[in-house]
Amino acid sequence: MTDPKLFIEANKERFLDELFSLLRIPSISADPAYNSDVAKCAEHIAEHMKSLGLDAVEIFPTKGHPIVYGECLVDPDLPTVLVYGHYDVQPADPIDLWDNDPFEPVIKTTKIHTEGAIFARGACDDKGQMFMHLKAFEIMKSNGEIPCNIKFMIEGEEEVGSSNLEPFVANHKEKLACDTILISDTGMISNTTPSITTGLRGLSYVEVEVTGPNRDLHSGLYGGAVANPLNVLAKMVASLHDDHGKIMVEGFYDGVEIVSTEERALMAKAPFNQGEFKESIGIGDVWGEEGYSTPERTSIRPTLDVNGMWGGYIGEGAKTVIPSKAYAKISMRLVPGQNPEAITEKFIKHFTAIAPASVKIKVTPHHGGLPYVTHTTNPAYQAASKAYETTFGKAALPVRSGGSIPIVALFEQQLGAKSILMGFGLDSDAIHSPNEHYGVFNFFKGIETIPYFYENYAKQK
Repeated sequence: MTDPKLFIEANKERFLDELFSLLRIPSISADPAYNSDVAKCAEHIAEHMKSLGLDAVEIFPTKGHPIVYGECLVDPDLPTVLVYGHYDVQPADPIDLWDNDPFEPVIKTTKIHTEGAIFARGACDDKGQMFMHLKAFEIMKSNGEIPCNIKFMIEGEEEVGSSNLEPFVANHKEKLACDTILISDTGMISNTTPSITTGLRGLSYVEVEVTGPNRDLHSGLYGGAVANPLNVLAKMVASLHDDHGKIMVEGFYDGVEIVSTEERALMAKAPFNQGEFKESIGIGDVWGEEGYSTPERTSIRPTLDVNGMWGGYIGEGAKTVIPSKAYAKISMRLVPGQNPEAITEKFIKHFTAIAPASVKIKVTPHHGGLPYVTHTTNPAYQAASKAYETTFGKAALPVRSGGSIPIVALFEQQLGAKSILMGFGLDSDAIHSPNEHYGVFNFFKGIETIPYFYENYAKQK
């Protein structure tokens, strides 16, 4: 393959200018006031796809924001890669915490990004990373070297839950048929330690309501004679873990994937400093399930956490009441082998069973998502790892993420294809926060690396 760096060097400024034009469009999917900007962004991407020579470019309307599609089918005997990305962005609030206009990108150096970073909303999540794939395609097409059939599906609702993506995929399975899915919406360990995300945790999210007396009671007149729902809830929540960090919901660990010793050893090669970890978040010590390291606890093991708990009087001053109700929101991060619906049912059964007769319990399920894993033996993973080795000089390390991207499991269910998560962002890039940024090095290194993935994958298939 012709070295992509040659094309990049000759077109660096143009590539940045084109990305800046995309970043200037405030495609905030969560706020209806920006609906016209979201539509404008979809049109901008479609026009750019056409300018690159992609075929069958189309903007598909949904009940929400549109999906942009384009393809380059070179040979039915070659493998097909579906590239997924999103063009919508998070709201920029709070605006006053930005050092620059969030929709007027600027390049500034940072302690980590010594070659400069692009500061703008969507720079890393996900416009900058999505745009790398279009530029990589441009390089391959310009050099006459397209080793695979390539399809692009770029949506506009990822930041609001992708509610219209599932019906779109279900209704266009033939159009989207592929051998693997390529996504850059994650990150890597550092600019000197490349990594590929091989696993994502699933999610079960519930809200619990504990009801005691039929109204708030005077704590002097009734205290000591009536169970306090807040006290009861606190005791129930405390019982959900034992002293060794094990989750006590009956059947919670049924079917949990046991990660091989070999993969755990590979994961352990990723640089991690426990002292720096504790210092970075201001804690005196770590806590978690016995028998697992901190990185393993946040990636390959399931969790249960209270995200909020409230009830009674929380205003200024004193109000001496025994509250009628107490509430908590609880999230459970799941690993392969766990099903969010089954886990939710197990939680409801357990939480109801441990409640004393003095209170009534209501558990309301909210949302969830399936966990996901791509093993390092997958041909597409191998192709990606070799691509990183070519451009970084070292193979990428497999990393399991503690976060959840429900669409990845959706793709496997609907299309029967595994996803490869080739992210080039860093944890320090402040996605979803003020001063989001994306390294200039990372942007161009992604463009350089992606063509090698296609070359390697075509050979492996």
